[in-house]
Amino acid sequence: MKSENEIRNFNQMTTPKRKRTSGRKPKENPCSHRYSFNLNDADNARFLALFEQSGLKEKAHFITSCVFDRQLKVVKIDKAAMDYYMRLTTFHSQFRSVGVNYNQVTKAIKSAFTDKKALAFLYKLEKSTMELVTISKQVMELTEEFERRWLQK
Repeated sequence: MKSENEIRNFNQMTTPKRKRTSGRKPKENPCSHRYSFNLNDADNARFLALFEQSGLKEKAHFITSCVFDRQLKVVKIDKAAMDYYMRLTTFHSQFRSVGVNYNQVTKAIKSAFTDKKALAFLYKLEKSTMELVTISKQVMELTEEFERRWLQK
């Protein structure tokens, strides 16, 4: 009497292997050659710094681009500049929403109040608008100064 293992082994040997239709497709030109090299602490720190500056996600791609003299793109992202840009964008969108609603406010003031009260409210609205204009000019000046001092072109 044959054991279960013997039967299973016999079945595996006699049944033809089926071609799988699912799973990862094999690469046309797989990378099969490997190279290894060692670095001391100073060289490793320099290597990692260059790798981070390159913006590549894989060290293997970075090494091959260095070996074959491909041009590397170094992108430096300034967190302060990004933060400033995000805040400026938010402010600009708020400023635009004020401009969009300006006509609606003037219509509402004209239709809801008497002429005397409407003029008083329009005077207050005009003062607020002038404040927004001065703030906008200050933002533009600060942006130009920031670009001159911190952003390299």
